[in-house]
Amino acid sequence: MRIVIAEDDPLLREGLALLLRAESLDVVATAGTADGILDAIDVHKPDVAIFDVRMPPTHTDEGIVAAVEARRRRPDLAVLVLSAYVEQSFATELLTGGVTSLGYLLKERVGRVEEFLDALRRVASGGTAIDPEVVAQLFTRSRHDTRLERLSPRERDVLALMAEGLGNSAIAERLVVTDGAVHKHIRSIFAKLDLSPTDQVDRRVAAVLRYLEDVRRRA
Repeated sequence: MRIVIAEDDPLLREGLALLLRAESLDVVATAGTADGILDAIDVHKPDVAIFDVRMPPTHTDEGIVAAVEARRRRPDLAVLVLSAYVEQSFATELLTGGVTSLGYLLKERVGRVEEFLDALRRVASGGTAIDPEVVAQLFTRSRHDTRLERLSPRERDVLALMAEGLGNSAIAERLVVTDGAVHKHIRSIFAKLDLSPTDQVDRRVAAVLRYLEDVRRRA
C-alpha cells in the first residue's frame, strides 16, 4: 500500500508517517500544502492519499478541494480525510461525489491506532470509513426527508452504520443483534426508500447517498 500524506502540522504529519511506516506501510511522500500533495500524487501514483481538511494558505477548505481534485485526476485513488471537527458542508461536498474508497475521520481516531489502521485498510480495499460522529451529525440533519422519516429508530441506526462502511456482521455486533435481524432491517430500509432490487444500482450505496444528498440540499 503506497500512501501520501497532506498535513500542514509538521509534528502530526511526521508522527502519522512514522506510525504507518511502523506498520510496514509505504509512505512515499508527505506535504504541508494542497498543491504539494497534488504534485506528489502525480509523481508517486499512490494507492491512498490522506488529507487534512484545513491547509494553507487560508486554512479553510484547501484539503477538501485538493481531495476532490485528486479524485477527479485519479478516480481509483483511495482518499482518507482527517478533520479536527465535524465540518458538515465539507463532508457532504466530498461524500456526495461517491462513497467507494473513501473515508472521513476525526483526527482523534488516529490515536486509536487499531481503529485508524482498520479504517485505512478498509478505504484502501475499496470500502468506506466514515467517522461515527460525522454520520451522527449528518443523519440528524437529514431526518426531515420524507422517505427517511419512514424508517424506524432501529432502521436509522442500521443506515447510519452502513454509512460508516460497516458490513452486516459488524453492524450486528455493534447493535448486539443477529445477522438475520440486520439483513431484515436492510431489506426494510430498501423498501421504505423506494430502492427496487431491479434497479441497476448498488442499493446499499444508494441508501447512503439518499440521505447525504438530502443533507447537501439543506446545507
